[in-house]
Amino acid sequence: MENFFKHKMRGKNPFVIAAMVFFGIIAIGGLAILFGFTVMWLWNWLMPDLFGLPTLTFWKAVGVVILSKLLFGGFGGKGGSGGRHKSGSKKSKKNNDFSKWEHYDKFWEEHGEQAYSEYCESINNPKQEETEPTATLKIDKGDEESDDTQTE
Repeated sequence: MENFFKHKMRGKNPFVIAAMVFFGIIAIGGLAILFGFTVMWLWNWLMPDLFGLPTLTFWKAVGVVILSKLLFGGFGGKGGSGGRHKSGSKKSKKNNDFSKWEHYDKFWEEHGEQAYSEYCESINNPKQEETEPTATLKIDKGDEESDDTQTE
């Protein structure tokens, strides 16, 4: 598993990685501010006129968003159902099964570059795989053929 991260970040110097983290934090903060202002604008536009509720400041709007997240869960995820499916059972192990990753380092050492190159080549040249002959299905009609050749 340790080689997985080395493989993903190979060829990138620490400055590039630090820049990616920095701009990621800036992007998340920008989206949070934009989302807060959007909720504030929608609330102040609709709620006072429809229901006679007071207007909100930015921080109150952010509080409403956090409160709704706590009460209803969500933001496009699996929902706030306590990590359970609708049937009430826990999430299947299939979604959280990382046991295959323990073999990643060994696979990459033995087959990594070659297997990746073959995969890229199969994507770029898909018709080479289709050169294998295809089997044909012959249907034995039996006596039906003789009936077709006879005319009355």
